[in-house]
Amino acid sequence: MGAKDLGGTSNAGPSSVYQRNAAPSTLRPRTAMLMSLVLALLLGALSALVMFPAAHHLRSFQDGERVSATLHRDGSCMVGRCQVTFEVDGQTVVAALPVGSGGGKRSVGDRMIVRYQADDPHAAVREDDVGGGGATVLAVMSGGAALFFLAISVVGMVYVRRQRHQGP
Repeated sequence: MGAKDLGGTSNAGPSSVYQRNAAPSTLRPRTAMLMSLVLALLLGALSALVMFPAAHHLRSFQDGERVSATLHRDGSCMVGRCQVTFEVDGQTVVAALPVGSGGGKRSVGDRMIVRYQADDPHAAVREDDVGGGGATVLAVMSGGAALFFLAISVVGMVYVRRQRHQGP
């Protein structure tokens, strides 16, 4: 097989094809830096705008009324898809468990202790979650991950700037 059979590229191998089609070397670190920055911002927003307020809301039930309840609808309790039923003044109340609640391993019909505010019994919190529950854990974890990705983006920015100053 001669040079004519290869279309005039007798030394064409995987590395020469890659080098010919490769983007400039600063694109990859810059892209990684931007992705890390976007992840840091998204995780920081999740922590600050969703999970910390959810943990605060759970803690606001610490002096609420304590009552035995039954899991009425199961689902992902962490995202607020669980409901419980309990009795208040002789009436059956169906209350949604808020975002950040634990208890995802429970089945419909399971008994648990919940707390509710006397002025609004339609919102209840499992007694195990009154300290902040999983929302506090997720707030700390997503905040820590946001700081990690922010540090990675700063390191990426320093790397890109050093590459730029070194020249070709």
